[in-house]
Amino acid sequence: MAEISSKYPQYTHDYHLVGSDKTETTLLEEMRQPAWTVFNNIGLPTARRGNEKWKYTDVRPIANKTFVYAPNVSIDRGLELKSLENFTPNSDDWINLVFIDGVYQPRANKKILDSVEVSTLHEALENHEELVKKYLGREADYSEDGFTALNTAFIEDGAFVLASESSEENTVVNLVFLTSGQVSDCVTYPRVLLIAQPGSHLSVIENYVSLCESSSLTNSVTEIYVEENATIKHYRICLEKAHGFHVGVSRVCQEADSTFISASFALGAAIGRNDFHVLLDGEGANCELSGLYLTLNDQHQDNFISIDHAKPNGTSRLFYKGILDGSSKAVFGGNVIVRKNAQKTDAQQTDKNLLLSDSAEIDSKPSLLIYADDVVCGHGATAGHIDEDTLFYMRSRGLDAETASRILIHAFAAEILDKVDLLPLGEFLNNIYDEYIPSATLSFGSVQ
Repeated sequence: MAEISSKYPQYTHDYHLVGSDKTETTLLEEMRQPAWTVFNNIGLPTARRGNEKWKYTDVRPIANKTFVYAPNVSIDRGLELKSLENFTPNSDDWINLVFIDGVYQPRANKKILDSVEVSTLHEALENHEELVKKYLGREADYSEDGFTALNTAFIEDGAFVLASESSEENTVVNLVFLTSGQVSDCVTYPRVLLIAQPGSHLSVIENYVSLCESSSLTNSVTEIYVEENATIKHYRICLEKAHGFHVGVSRVCQEADSTFISASFALGAAIGRNDFHVLLDGEGANCELSGLYLTLNDQHQDNFISIDHAKPNGTSRLFYKGILDGSSKAVFGGNVIVRKNAQKTDAQQTDKNLLLSDSAEIDSKPSLLIYADDVVCGHGATAGHIDEDTLFYMRSRGLDAETASRILIHAFAAEILDKVDLLPLGEFLNNIYDEYIPSATLSFGSVQ
């Protein structure tokens, strides 16, 4: 297991797979080496000019940092399993799959259903080799994306979800990727492959949680395939510590008459990136993407969201909200493409931001690229402070300034939080934002 040389020495590691299956090793190795070559050639997107996708986000703090990749180091991962419910949503009715520091924890799985198969990529390669070969890496193109190339080059295991036609609407798969902090300055490379077969129904939660008090990097890649008439409700939860970095790449491909509904929630990262792309590759496909992000102090959150209408009669809704405090910054890049043959497309996108500090900054760039002529499309973006007249009215009813502002901030966030129809998850998210939002009111001038 010789170390592979690179012009990015902080990302070198010994290639090693847990497991000895020959087919498994060969397939992953076939993916790794080309990805490593690409990464070594293009590196990370540190250029500040001529790099539109990363124009407002400086990743040099990530590129210049030395991270430790140690998925096979012997540490006490069982310790976190005992208190997992304290920092992730959970229910005994869900199918739970847990990875701690990149290593699968079999003791955390509580429920098995015939209609939904949830396993590791290792197990999927044994039971569904052709499906994995067909879909893994198909939409997650790394030819011009250093982070995706890096994730693919380091792929050792991941989560595999397969929903069959007989799956029920109330089936929930809860994927947890936890960084324990027992290794300082660590990096993990979560990987998810989700396939919803024709006519299936499924809810999926992706949790990315860090307990690290030192720096850490989570570099995740998720691929979701929603086949004909299938329905996926998807939630993405990113809870990092103040010194953590998170770069998440999600790729979704929808077939005819499929439905994909997703809500993303992000807070805590020093630098966070949510790169989410949906391809509506079947007629009559429906896509709804929403998100809520909260930034404090000098944190930075970048949402790079795109929806590609490739076939006719598609519908999409893109709605994100941001709450910014301190000297934090956020980026929203919403890009909706309507191709020439995608007639009768109905697409709308909106980005709204609440600034709690004069030092907070939002760079919002919604865009439409329309190549068809029979469409209904629109976009908009807003940014502003708490309305002082409304705040005055609430104070005149006996509320103190902090309580009044907190209620208004919650009301702003509730439009996204209310989209969560899983009760345990909704309660968990509301509690998290209850914890963070009060501190976000302190620097707002009107509440002094």
